[in-house]
Amino acid sequence: MKNMTLEHIAAACGGTYYGNETDRTKEIMGAVIDSRLIEKDYLFIPIKGEKVDGHKFIPDVFEKGALAVLSEQVLEHPTGPYILVEDTKAAMKKLAEDYRKSLDIKVVGITGSVGKTSTKEMIASVLSQKYNVLKTEGNFNNEIGLPLTIFKIREQHEVAVLEMGISEFGEMHRLAQMANPDICVITNIGLCHLENLITRDGILKAKTESFEHLTPEGIAVLNGDDDKLCEKKMVNGKPAVFYGLGEAPKTSAPKQIYATEVEALGLTGTRAAIHIRNGNAPETKFTVEIPIAGEHNVYNALAAVAVARELGLTVEEMKRGIEAVQTIGGRSNLIHKNGMTIIDDCYNANPVSMKASIDVLSKAEGRKIAVLGDMGELGSDERKLHYSVGEYFKGKGIDDLFCAGELSREIAEAVKAHCKETRVHYFETKDALGEALKNYVASGDIILVKASHFMGFSEIVKELT
Repeated sequence: MKNMTLEHIAAACGGTYYGNETDRTKEIMGAVIDSRLIEKDYLFIPIKGEKVDGHKFIPDVFEKGALAVLSEQVLEHPTGPYILVEDTKAAMKKLAEDYRKSLDIKVVGITGSVGKTSTKEMIASVLSQKYNVLKTEGNFNNEIGLPLTIFKIREQHEVAVLEMGISEFGEMHRLAQMANPDICVITNIGLCHLENLITRDGILKAKTESFEHLTPEGIAVLNGDDDKLCEKKMVNGKPAVFYGLGEAPKTSAPKQIYATEVEALGLTGTRAAIHIRNGNAPETKFTVEIPIAGEHNVYNALAAVAVARELGLTVEEMKRGIEAVQTIGGRSNLIHKNGMTIIDDCYNANPVSMKASIDVLSKAEGRKIAVLGDMGELGSDERKLHYSVGEYFKGKGIDDLFCAGELSREIAEAVKAHCKETRVHYFETKDALGEALKNYVASGDIILVKASHFMGFSEIVKELT
């Protein structure tokens, strides 16, 4: 990690260095919080968790070759240098902020209520056609995961695509301060994290905290079809770049990137024509096949094109990157097993993403089974919002609904009331649902599995496969 000497680290995080003077000028090769991931000349950052205090692993990491550690306590007889700090989490964030600002790299920061990870994957796939890209892996999008991702940036990387997830006010300030994005992408303002953010206006306020930490020449790339985001026409004195479906504006936002001729290709994907407005120059148009089903993935592709245009990619590179994108486990991932097709979308859920997944299932060929669970962090309207998901089944041609969870009872009741063609199977527990489902499914079935992560529906996917 360039310029990350122990002396510099101590200054950056406001700590005090303890160790040999000769070690002060040595550079770390990486930084981790998991002692199992230590490599030679790494910095170990011990975190105090609810069950385990990382400080107890300090002797082990020195044996594994760590160059130094951070510590909240004075160490007796340490076998290597350490930097004493008041709070290792706070020190880690200061260090990540300092390291990012030392890098000559473009950073794309992505947030939004729905589709952050899918959009991140799409943008990274497109940009990798021209640049060496580092992207957020897994769910490393919070105040612990983001700095760890930043620490993985190396000299060979030209672009970092960083996902930023929040659930409360002020959190985006802290994330964006570390990421310091050149381009900030916001996918939408939907119904999630209402427990803390209360309303969609609250969500808008929290998400747009990121604008305050854009680089001086930074721009915002926003979903122009979102009725809240369309209000942000100027960001830090610069016009926002809007994208959306259709040439005619659905909101007051003028779209520079838009899609027409959207055609569903079943579960295999979506075809669309993408248009790029070029000021006074002729408009650019190209047709692309997005290898992931659902209209929401057209939005993801449009966001990627908007970012790619800002970073100088050609149309050929954009098209190649979109058509090369792959799904990841738990997020619209298609699994073909035992003659069935399982849509594994059980990493997380909110009313908007639930309805989008129901749309995808509705276009499948075969017996269509929706396996749904509770959605979390929806605040005082949680029962009403679950009921609205059940109402959405009307006219979608879903053959069966299997659901479990206290709140999902509302989904079941709504389907019974408004969608007589769908058979409803409600269970008190996930285990009971899983057992009944195993005995019900057959070859040729298309099965959507979706719920918030805390419901553990990934176990149902495992049972089916």
